[in-house]
Amino acid sequence: MRIIRLESNILRDMEPIIYPLCVMELRSTTTASEIAGHLRERILAGEFAPGTRMHQVQLSEMLGISRTPIREALAHLANQGLLIYEPNRGYAVRAFSVEEIRAAFEVRARLEALACGLCARNGLTKPVLARLKACLAEGDALLSKGFLDPDDLAPYRAMNVEFHETILQKSGNPFLGDFVRQCHNVPLASDRVFVWKDYGIITRSHDDHHRILHAIETRDSERAEALMREHVVYASLVLLRMLDEVKAAPKADDSPLRPRRIA
Repeated sequence: MRIIRLESNILRDMEPIIYPLCVMELRSTTTASEIAGHLRERILAGEFAPGTRMHQVQLSEMLGISRTPIREALAHLANQGLLIYEPNRGYAVRAFSVEEIRAAFEVRARLEALACGLCARNGLTKPVLARLKACLAEGDALLSKGFLDPDDLAPYRAMNVEFHETILQKSGNPFLGDFVRQCHNVPLASDRVFVWKDYGIITRSHDDHHRILHAIETRDSERAEALMREHVVYASLVLLRMLDEVKAAPKADDSPLRPRRIA
């Protein structure tokens, strides 16, 4: 089993194609839950590589927050599986193997496919369909340039997240969203990661969105499930193929906390 322990090489090679979610502005009154959400997004975005030590003092200085809610937030992230805790060493960002990334994608594909099937079977209201169609229109406009503009990463990523989250939320099954978010806790299997370097791949993926919504709107549940499953599987194949191209994976160390800015 090949473990991706400290992915500085992988993440460096992927810097042009990984884009983080916008994170909330922290204040002195921010709760531990909010801090956990903030750190979760930054971990999933690749700002803290696997193996990075999450030192409470450094995080407190970096975020301008007292150590007590940070300690609670780190414990919460460890319960989610994003961090590991070692006695006398503290918390570190968890490393995942390629096999675990592949497994997370497999589960995610099945669950999102089920959500699509339920949306098609149960039907969606006109406002929800309009919301999904607006997502598609935004994606169409961003890709109409005929090339991938770095400035379009943020709005395209937001559109993609809204499209997938809307389907999960409107599936009628409250457990699906929770379980898919658990899959997202494997950072490279999350919907925060984009292979944003091949226009053909992105347009093919967005064409999937059109086909998926058409199947949902026409109440073709079997087709909707199959299309979403293939959509997520294809994303996994693209990412895993890129990981296979990265030959060297450096070892983890106890280097100080150095978040990476991803533009």
